[in-house]
Amino acid sequence: MLLELDEFQRRFEEIVGNTPLIKISDKIYSKLETYNPSGSIKDRLIYHLIRDALVSDHLNKETVLVEATSGNTGISLAMFGAAIGLPVTLIMPRNMSPERMEMMRAYGANILTVHDSDFAAAISLRDKMCNSDDRYWSPMQFENIENIRCHTQYTAHELHKQLGSQGLMWGAFVSGAGTGGTMAGIKRYIDRMGLTTQTCLMLPYESSHNHGIQGVNDGGDFLLERSLMDAEIKVKTQDAIDRAKRLASESGLLVGISSGANIVAAERYVQMYPLDGVVTTMLCDRGERYLSIFNNS
Repeated sequence: MLLELDEFQRRFEEIVGNTPLIKISDKIYSKLETYNPSGSIKDRLIYHLIRDALVSDHLNKETVLVEATSGNTGISLAMFGAAIGLPVTLIMPRNMSPERMEMMRAYGANILTVHDSDFAAAISLRDKMCNSDDRYWSPMQFENIENIRCHTQYTAHELHKQLGSQGLMWGAFVSGAGTGGTMAGIKRYIDRMGLTTQTCLMLPYESSHNHGIQGVNDGGDFLLERSLMDAEIKVKTQDAIDRAKRLASESGLLVGISSGANIVAAERYVQMYPLDGVVTTMLCDRGERYLSIFNNS
C-alpha cells in the first residue's frame, strides 16, 4: 500500500537535511551529509521530489520508480521506494562499487547494468522505459530543474545559516558535480543573496571514462553551467582515495572518494587563492560503500 503524504513527512522531514557543519581545519568546514537516512546528500533531492510527487498525485500503487544512477541517488531512491511501498528499478554502469549495488538490493531494488562508465546509455535506457510505460516515474535527476531549486532553497540556506551562527564568513564553496544540482543550487543562492562567496568546481584529473571518483563528472555537466564557476581544481583519483582513507584513520570520518576529492580541492584552494573567511565543501556520503576500493588501494 502506498504510504500517505502525512506519514511520509512525519517519518522523514526531521531526518533529511539539517546535517552538521564540521571543522576540518582553521580554514575548511564541511557539511557531513552522512547524517542523511541513506547516508548521502542525495536524500535531500529524492525526499524533495517524492514529497512533491505525492502532493501532486503523480504516484499511485501501480507506480514503478526508475532512475539512471552512479550509486547514491539509486540508494536513496531504493530506500524511499521501500518506505512508501513502491518497487524500484535502477540503471547503472557495471563498474560502480559492488557495495553500492548491494545496498540497493538490500532495499529491494532491481538493478540493470550498462557498460563501464556509460552514463549516456543508462540515461537512454531510463528514458526508453519511461516513454514506453506510464507506470514508470523517474526523478530525472540529470535534467530536473527541481534538483537546483532543492539545493538553493534548503542546502545553501542551511549552510549559510550555520556559518552565520558560528560567526564565520563564507569565503568560498568548493565541490565536485555529478548532476550539477548541488553546485548550481548553491551558486544560485550566492548570487541571489548578493554574497561575495567564490565557487570552485572540483574535477577529476582523469577523463570521465577513466577516473574513479564515483558520482562526479558522470559524462557531462548536465545542470551546471561551468562558465559561472570562479575556479576549477583537478584532483587525481588516487589522491582522493588517499585523503578519504586519512579522514577515516586520522579524523574518524569514514566517507567516500568524492568527499576525499572535495577536501583535497578545498585544501589546494586555500593554498592557491586569497581568502576572506572560510572554505566550505561537502562530505557527500558514507565510506562503507567503497571499502573494496579502499582495501585494494
